[in-house]
Amino acid sequence: MSAFPPHQLAGVIVINVSKISVKRSTSLRDALETLNRAGTGILLLNTDDGRFERTVTDGDLRRLILEGCQLDESIALLKAIDSVVIQTPYTRREALALMNKHSINHLPVLDDRLHVSQVLERREIDGQILLSTPHMGDAEREFVEEAFRTNWIAPLGPNVDAFERELAEKVGCKYAAALSSGTAAIHLALRMLDVGPGDLVFCSTLTFAASANPIMYQGAQPVFIDSNADSWNMSPAALKHALQWAKKEGRLPKAVIVVSLYGQSADMDPLLALCDEYGVPLIEDAAESLGAKYKGRASGTFGSMGIYSFNGNKIITTSGGGMLVSDDASFIEKARFLATQARDPAPHYQHSQIGYNYRMSNILAGVGRGQLQVLEERVHARRTVFSRYRELLSDIAALEWMPEPEWSYATHWLTACTINPQFTKTTSEELIQRLSAEMIEARPLWKPMHLQPVFASAPYFSDGEMSVSDDLFNRGVCLPSGSNMTDESLERVVATIRKIL
Repeated sequence: MSAFPPHQLAGVIVINVSKISVKRSTSLRDALETLNRAGTGILLLNTDDGRFERTVTDGDLRRLILEGCQLDESIALLKAIDSVVIQTPYTRREALALMNKHSINHLPVLDDRLHVSQVLERREIDGQILLSTPHMGDAEREFVEEAFRTNWIAPLGPNVDAFERELAEKVGCKYAAALSSGTAAIHLALRMLDVGPGDLVFCSTLTFAASANPIMYQGAQPVFIDSNADSWNMSPAALKHALQWAKKEGRLPKAVIVVSLYGQSADMDPLLALCDEYGVPLIEDAAESLGAKYKGRASGTFGSMGIYSFNGNKIITTSGGGMLVSDDASFIEKARFLATQARDPAPHYQHSQIGYNYRMSNILAGVGRGQLQVLEERVHARRTVFSRYRELLSDIAALEWMPEPEWSYATHWLTACTINPQFTKTTSEELIQRLSAEMIEARPLWKPMHLQPVFASAPYFSDGEMSVSDDLFNRGVCLPSGSNMTDESLERVVATIRKIL
């Protein structure tokens, strides 16, 4: 990648300053012709030694004509005004805020000599690059319109049945229940395993709170397990330590929730072996890893139950929704029952158990069916984004990318990396803040659950003497990674990171 000029915004098409510059000795005719030829809507009035005086618009030139100025006369009569300018250094967000404040679309940038180094255009700097936006196609509309045509608007319906069947087939699982969220799926999975007050449930610590909150819904006690450096997912060594502790305490967990993070499966074989050894069922939280594979098998299909999320920023989306999958028909049958308010099979409304309003609507399931048809394309696009970041920033020693072990086929739902402090004084927090100033959304890695105030009293088992998840959180960054991300947006992120690091 070519070197990036100092103080120039990444991804901005530069206006040729010399082609819109005029002096007071310039004739009115020449000024009008320059304005017409440039098509920018403004001219730059400079002194003979190149210092900026003011901007000149078409309206300014028309007023000279109304005041009697002839076309062959100079524009020397233009009044001196204080035009809105910005000086280097500046950020994209600062420049846009100034434009908004003064309702202008062009902003001259002055260097330390008060010469115009460039002119910013609103249309070039007004675009924010978000972390992960929904990526919709054409097939979704057909299924949704069918729901309207047949008046299947309420929860349940043909799209729900088909979405469950098609997703189960896609991941190679026997049964599936479409739900309102991935969180609901985890909650129901815990209900299937009779988790209740006082029970222990082990959970990956490096995850979003939705993985752990359902443990609290059931009145159970979470125990958090560290990651390992190889995959950033649950450490088999930490899980072994925790199981040994639990057995010694005479309180083995009712379940282990293994999270597959940022589109990459955990190392399932050793984790499953440990759970089998201690007779503890495993729930696989694959909310972020639909489309990922572990040794050729779909992530989310290894435990007693698996869950997926279709939140707006996920690989595929239903705007909000989730899925519980299992090869055990009784789990899915009971989950569907509980998800529809646990209504007994009676002609009147009768309830013998507490249930939930957790089922997916027929309309959202239609969106999911359309999205599922392009799952492989979405995965390929995100993997390509990750590869491009690595390629274009391969010479930046300070950046270390989320590893992908040989047994993993990751979706790279989010492109994640860490900052190595040996090669830069810029911290991950500073990088995120400075990207934000350039209207690029980046985020830290998940704050580990054992560091959350709400879980402060929960036991925690680290991978070794040092906590891997703590270190990843302290140094980690998630970069914009949408499957609909343009080359221009990616190159703008890359150029901005280069300026910062």
